[in-house]
Amino acid sequence: MRALFPGSFDPVTQGHQDVLRRAALLFDEVVVCVMSNSNKTGRFPIAERLDRLRTAATDLSNVTVDSHTGGLLVDYCHRAGIDVVVRGVRGVRDLDYEMPMARMNHELAGVETFFIAADPALTHISSTLVTAMRASRS
Repeated sequence: MRALFPGSFDPVTQGHQDVLRRAALLFDEVVVCVMSNSNKTGRFPIAERLDRLRTAATDLSNVTVDSHTGGLLVDYCHRAGIDVVVRGVRGVRDLDYEMPMARMNHELAGVETFFIAADPALTHISSTLVTAMRASRS
């Protein structure tokens, strides 16, 4: 079974890497895909995010890296023959954000969402926090 792990990955965090490693153990193939998010301003170019994801997936033989910046996630899933989306959730706030999208993806295209609970040691990490810390050290 193939699964899609989508995100902006701006930047890739330890939490993303943890979810990716765990998803790779559960599915035959995982496509980790940089998606555009109109609600976010990209801090890193897509090419750099893809390179960082490839580095994170170096030891994961069943993981491929891709990007999709035009169209809906379900369009990508349909084109790639993927029926499962993997999402990491740190807590209730993430779940509140993810559930409506999961329902819509299922309604639009029958795509199921598989939630992976974040490692408790990593729940405080977000891309926004990582970027803010890097900026303050510059």
